[in-house]
Amino acid sequence: MKAIILVGGAGTRLRPITYEIPKPLLTVKKKPIINHLIDLMVKHGINDIALLANSSHQEDFSKWHYLWNKDLPQANITMFFEDKPRGTFGGLSALQKWLGNESFVLSNGDELKDFDLTQLTKFHSDQKPVATIALVQVPNPQEYGVPVMEGRFIKKFLEKPENPPSDFISSGLYVLEPTVFDYADFSKDFLMIEKDIFPKIAADDKLIGLKMNGRWYDCGNLERWEKAIKEW
Repeated sequence: MKAIILVGGAGTRLRPITYEIPKPLLTVKKKPIINHLIDLMVKHGINDIALLANSSHQEDFSKWHYLWNKDLPQANITMFFEDKPRGTFGGLSALQKWLGNESFVLSNGDELKDFDLTQLTKFHSDQKPVATIALVQVPNPQEYGVPVMEGRFIKKFLEKPENPPSDFISSGLYVLEPTVFDYADFSKDFLMIEKDIFPKIAADDKLIGLKMNGRWYDCGNLERWEKAIKEW
């Protein structure tokens, strides 16, 4: 199984820091966030990993790979660069040949995750949906998208609900079948997996979620990044 880590976000909530440093290269415990994610993948047997970044950060990620290569676990790291932001799914069109016709893992690149990824991939394989979302419990679900579920099936997400149906949210970590690309209209320049792809899959009853145990930190703003640094 292969994995794609999305590292092309602008990091607007962490400016001015992210004017100079891409968010996935910010450090937690003296190590870039992207390194922690690669460690997770390799720990669970995923050694072929692609990073999808914006071409404006090509030099940053090339320097990162040069400086950190000897400290990374044994993995085949492939970097892809897009000339303009295409959202959390739009840019994946360029990776279809690299992926082949197999299930794959997709992860945001700006969150710290320490889950049993083997459990997640096995659950996905056993249930055979198009997409499985790793769900994580948080104390503040009102600040995120909260899934509405019927058993293991996700019917829709409520964005920042005042009265959330549960305290589980999407962790930004997914297992996907290659048929996920059938749900994408790549004639559009910008596609978000959360808004443009998952609702279509949910309508087919092929979107499921697994509630995970483990650690998860959103590093999307200064307050959350500081919390991750202190507690990770």
